[in-house]
Amino acid sequence: MTARDALTKNQMCVLEKLEAASGPLSAYMLLDQLRERGFRAPLQVYRALDTLVKSGFVHRLESLNSFVACAEPHDHGHSMTAFAICDNCGQVTEMSDHDIDHKLDAWVRSTGFAAKKAVIEFRGVCAKCRAEAA
Repeated sequence: MTARDALTKNQMCVLEKLEAASGPLSAYMLLDQLRERGFRAPLQVYRALDTLVKSGFVHRLESLNSFVACAEPHDHGHSMTAFAICDNCGQVTEMSDHDIDHKLDAWVRSTGFAAKKAVIEFRGVCAKCRAEAA
């Protein structure tokens, strides 16, 4: 993982917004929130997000086309990360398990498939929303 002090000003601005957010943010939501910091074009946000994802600071949520700050330090190059996304409140919980990662990797390799990327997203209702609905 790249050190935070190696990030550019724009990358730090984007990362700080994602870390402070209560839920996932799209690139355009980030752009709107960063206009006062000098961001004018979507490309500025997308470049920063690309580096942050590659560096392991941020995850892209495929089903929402949005981004969240990484919740915990782990090796993104060798670790499977899954997300539980609440359809009611938008809360995203990041989960990573070394044992499950190895089992899934072995299962995929046993088929002869060479995986480049895996995204696992669970959609449903979080415990808090379920409790409020009861």
